[in-house]
Order: sequence, then structure tokens, then C-alpha cells
Amino acid sequence: MTKEEIKEIEKSIIDLTNDFCNQKLDEELRQLCENLVLKLGRKREVPFVRGKIEIWAAAVVHLIASLNFLFDKSTENFTSIADICEFFNVKSSSMTNKSREIRDSLKMGVFCPEFSTRKINETNPMNDLVMVNGFIVPRKFLK
Repeated sequence: MTKEEIKEIEKSIIDLTNDFCNQKLDEELRQLCENLVLKLGRKREVPFVRGKIEIWAAAVVHLIASLNFLFDKSTENFTSIADICEFFNVKSSSMTNKSREIRDSLKMGVFCPEFSTRKINETNPMNDLVMVNGFIVPRKFLK
């Protein structure tokens, strides 16, 4: 597949994630989704060259939502798996499998600073921990 074809697929996925974020989320989350798609497009083996773009778009939104705790009803931009599946017209199993594939290929986890909102990064409980002589301790215990 040529770079131009990959860029076309990338743009289609970004358009879909933008539509979802513009309707259901906010600008910061839209930008995080776009950044994730662009990062996937730079991989040596671009994962989204196979499969339906709707599933990849849903997977990107799902992963960003997971990393930013958007499935928690108390969050400002709450969304549900059902909302994502309905919007993109995909099955949850397909979406979560692709989401897991993205997460694993990029070695992402909770509190991933690159794909977390400013609020999540600021309230990250790991920010208050440091390693001292091989032990993880809260900063407040240091003199």
C-alpha cells in the first residue's frame, strides 16, 4: 500500500473520530484521538490498512475514553461503550479487540501522559511518587 493510500485511510479515520468527538466529547479529546491516529500512521506496519475504518475509528475513541476514565458516569465527558458502538455501527467485541491491539502495539497504560487529558495528567497519583534507593516513596516523606 502506498503512503498516499495510507494517508487517505488515516484522514477517513480522523474524520470519523472528529465527528464523534464534536458531537459527544470535547476539543481536547478530539485532538488526542487525532494524535493517536497519526501516531499509528507512522508505525512501520500501519495497523489500519486492513479492516473496516469504522472499527478502527471506534477503537481509537474507545482507547482514549478508557485512558481518560470516560466510562465513569461521574466524569464530565461521560460516554459508554454502547454509545461508541452505536455511533460507528460496530460490534463491541470488534472495537475492543482493535483497541487492545492499539494499546499493546504502542505499550500504553493508564495515566499514559501522551494520550491523557490535562486534568488526568495533573491529578495523576503517580506524580507524587519518587524512587529512592530502589524504593517508591511519596514526595511528602522526603526532606
